[in-house]
Parts: sequence; structure tokens; C-alpha cells
Amino acid sequence: MSIDRSEPDSTWALVADVGGTNIRLALASDECFRHQKTWLCSKFETINDALKAYVESIDSGSTPSRASIAVAGPVTGDLVDITNQSWSFSIEQLRDDLELETLVVVNDFTAQAAAILRLDPKDTQVLKEGKAADHATIAVLGPGTGLGVGGLVYSSRGWSPLSTEGGHASLAATNAREWAVVENLTERFGRVSQVRVLSGPGLVNLYQALCQIDGVSPNEVTPGEIVQRSGEDPLSTETVRMFSGWLGCMSGDLAVTLGALGGVYIGGGVLPRMGDKFDREYFVERFLHKGRYRDYLKPVPVLLVINTEIAHLGLAALIQQS
Repeated sequence: MSIDRSEPDSTWALVADVGGTNIRLALASDECFRHQKTWLCSKFETINDALKAYVESIDSGSTPSRASIAVAGPVTGDLVDITNQSWSFSIEQLRDDLELETLVVVNDFTAQAAAILRLDPKDTQVLKEGKAADHATIAVLGPGTGLGVGGLVYSSRGWSPLSTEGGHASLAATNAREWAVVENLTERFGRVSQVRVLSGPGLVNLYQALCQIDGVSPNEVTPGEIVQRSGEDPLSTETVRMFSGWLGCMSGDLAVTLGALGGVYIGGGVLPRMGDKFDREYFVERFLHKGRYRDYLKPVPVLLVINTEIAHLGLAALIQQS
């Protein structure tokens, strides 16, 4: 990915990555980007307002006629509701409001999946060594404000990104301590999906559950504070280790489910912020803990995506294909 300082022309498209917290915007032409901005979603009442403000902020006087938007939520029709925040919108109405010729709207991890083959080696870090099988399915997931899940599938027509809501699958426990956490969170939420633990807010849920199980009054903490105290405070340390193991378990489940012998790519904002506190060894141990299918997963590489603009790369690819 490169940043282009030239003035945009008709080849440039508006790309926007809309998460539960931030909206990241840019003008894209192939793999070049300019006029990049990140705004809090809470600054705007609607996505229409945010996109109009961005277009008005462009100094070139050239309004983009094409746009590609990734949203943290399912895209199943004209009406889109964004998970973990209040925005909802009509795709057709948004196209009309922005006077666009082309508007592509996809799930955020569909966009991330579309970017995988465009990543450079410097865009990733190895969590588990392995050798990807040629043309094999690739799994993509990432804990952030929520938990995104997608994939990349090869056919005779080439590579196609896969859209899923796998982060809302039920959380599976594999030992007594995890069962106690699931039971605690079930009392609180009624049903425990993977995102209840494997996300930024999920870290807090997990910490509070462990506190309650051990009879400790949970403090008001942020995900960053839990990570920072890991290695010093026992319950924070256990929270980060349990998170690492559960993410490994879920990643291995996803690899088995999709047949992802092409590799597993983990994005999202949580792991890069954890740094060395993330328990990579326990992650790999739980990733491979699949009984008779341990050998099936041994060759599968797992990579952490550290390129924060991965969604923009995917959106640029998708708008080219539209």
C-alpha cells in the first residue's frame, strides 16, 4: 500500500471502513491511497453525515463517483444495521444522497479477506509456522470492538471473499475453568457467543467473570488496563492467558470448519495492542488441540495482520471488480 499525494481524478474511489468505534476513510486508486482520515463514529448522527463531511473535506473539488464501504455487521439486503453501534442505513438512499454511480457495501471481514493476497510480508507477523497449501481456502478473523470472521475461497473463476457472522457462534468451553466462565456469562447475557469473550469488550467480560467466580469484587477496568496489569495482577494475567487460549481454540475450529489449509489470518485491533502479553505458545497449543485432527492442522500457518489499512486494500480491490 502506498500514499499518493497527487490530485484525484475519476479513477479515485471513496473507501470507508466502518467499525463499532471508528470510521476510517480514504480515496483509493488501485493500491494507492490519499486523504486518509479516522473519525469517531460517535461524532456523527448517521453514516450519511460522516461520508458527506468527508467529501466536503476534500480540497480538490473532485467528488468521487464510486464508493466501497465495509461495515461491522451483516449485509443481507438494502437496509444495513451496524453491530455495536447505532448507525443503520439504506444502501440505495446512501447512493442517492452521495450522488454515486457505484456503491459497494460489504461486511468488514469480507473486505479484509479480499485484501489477503495483496498483503506484503511486512504486513504480517507469524504466530504459528506452517506452509500454506496452493489454492486452499484461507480463514480470516479478528477481535476488535466485535469479532469478525471471513474467508477466501478459490474456484475456477479465481478467488472469492466469503462473508460470515461466525463471531456470533456459540462459545465452546474445554475445561472446568472455562465452563465456569460460560456459566457466569450465561447468567448475565442468556447466551454466550464467541464475541462475548474474544473482543475488546470481551476482555472486560472475561475479567469480570473470573473475579466473580473467585469471589473478588471486579474493578471498573478497560481492556488496555487488563493487558497492562497482566504479569502482575493474577486475575488480569489469567484473563489474558484465557483469551489467548480461547482465540487459539476458535481459530483452530474455524480452520477445520473451512478446511483452511491456505492459512489463518488474524486481524482486528486487540492483538497488536497486546504485544508480548499475548500468550502465543498457549494460543498454538489450543489451536492444535483437535484430537484426531491435530495432524490436519499442523501444516497450517497462522499470521497476525499488522497492516491497519487492510480493509481499505480489500475495498480498493472490490471496487475495481464492480
